[in-house]
Amino acid sequence: MAAEITTWLANPLAIYTANGENAGGGVVVSGNRIVELVASNRQPATQYETKVDCSDQVLLPGLINTHHHFYQTLTRALPAALNKELFPWLKTLYPVWAHLDPEVHRAATKLALAELLLSGCTTASDHHYLFPQNLTDAIDHQVEIGRNMGVRLALTRGSMSLGEDAGGLPPNSVVQTEEQILQDSERLIASYHDSAEFSMSQIALAPCSPFSVTPEIMRDTAKLAAKHQVRLHTHLAETLDEEAFCERTFGLRMVDYLESVDWLGPQTWLAHGIHFNAQEIKRLGAAGTGVCHCPSSNMMLASGICQVLDLEAAGSPVGLGVDGSASNDCSNMIQEVRQAMYIQRLRYGSSKVSHLDALRWGTQGSARVLGRSDIGELAVGKAADIALFKLDEPRFSGAHDPLAALLLCGAHRAEAVMVNGEWRVKSGQLVDLDIEEIMFEHKQAAVSLVARATT
Repeated sequence: MAAEITTWLANPLAIYTANGENAGGGVVVSGNRIVELVASNRQPATQYETKVDCSDQVLLPGLINTHHHFYQTLTRALPAALNKELFPWLKTLYPVWAHLDPEVHRAATKLALAELLLSGCTTASDHHYLFPQNLTDAIDHQVEIGRNMGVRLALTRGSMSLGEDAGGLPPNSVVQTEEQILQDSERLIASYHDSAEFSMSQIALAPCSPFSVTPEIMRDTAKLAAKHQVRLHTHLAETLDEEAFCERTFGLRMVDYLESVDWLGPQTWLAHGIHFNAQEIKRLGAAGTGVCHCPSSNMMLASGICQVLDLEAAGSPVGLGVDGSASNDCSNMIQEVRQAMYIQRLRYGSSKVSHLDALRWGTQGSARVLGRSDIGELAVGKAADIALFKLDEPRFSGAHDPLAALLLCGAHRAEAVMVNGEWRVKSGQLVDLDIEEIMFEHKQAAVSLVARATT
């Protein structure tokens, strides 16, 4: 085994630690962990082999994406799906996605992870719930590609069991039986879930939504998750249509439904979480149930605005997600942090939400949502997951507060990204990966998928 290299990321232009520590002199990394925070105008106490001058860069904990659908990068800005709300949007796209195969899915995964890395994201959670007969090993592909690209993964084994014939939204060709879902969930946990500190691969169980699975699947998945001590994830309270579906089908509002299937607890995080009333927010907070806020997707589909400050005040962990690239049309994590700041100002007022709040949601908050205490902040003993941004574009000219400018002026690409102590982006480029080749394969895959769906 090679000796651990100790590196001082020295004297950044600005730094955000997520915990208020004085680290104006930078961060010392050894191996895959942070070993020292250096105070302003000080030298490290730790001996180091390498010094990186960060005086022209803003230093952050690696951003954490807690909800995504990698495969949807293949159907960005698809004309047939434009200008629709969630349910008609899904009905338009499900028949296209039903033609996913291993080749196009792998291309989508590579592109999504590349885009995330280039935007400062070090941990990515994906919610894959489409399993056509020739794509039953989709999660296996994601683990392999994530390992090769060096991204920390929190992959959620999604599922759909309620096809059109049974009153659900998805076509019958992409749903599975309960037995298939539970057996594969157990296989994936045994194969890829690592609960150790600094784990690079974790598995959660994620029935897609109340309108695509049965209550029985939800309950049995909760039992399986409890047996193996893994987390639970699903879409909930994204739209008023979903609320009406729950009341019509189950005779319950959404939080009542969540409780009825044994999901209301700290093991669960929800994507979107928009349409909760005040009492439901209190119940979610008391249970410690997390929420992933997806601002760009919520704006694109006009779903509503998550009540982030109320959820946090009640006790719910809140993080951020780019959501599927067909409802966001990009997978850029630093831009998502900016969008979160602005849409939450629209809800609460500009004096109630700062750039520091948004950065917290994208780092420490997202780590809490995933149930992890080893990532999401710059502190001694935490994982060496770091993003650096230069402010050398015209959009930043004249900015006086570098950390605020990162969001207010609209940063969109990281200068350097370290994951688990390894550089994955340098000088704004992926390390040992050809982005042009990734894009070429991805564009071909996107054309192929849509062509198959329309012939």
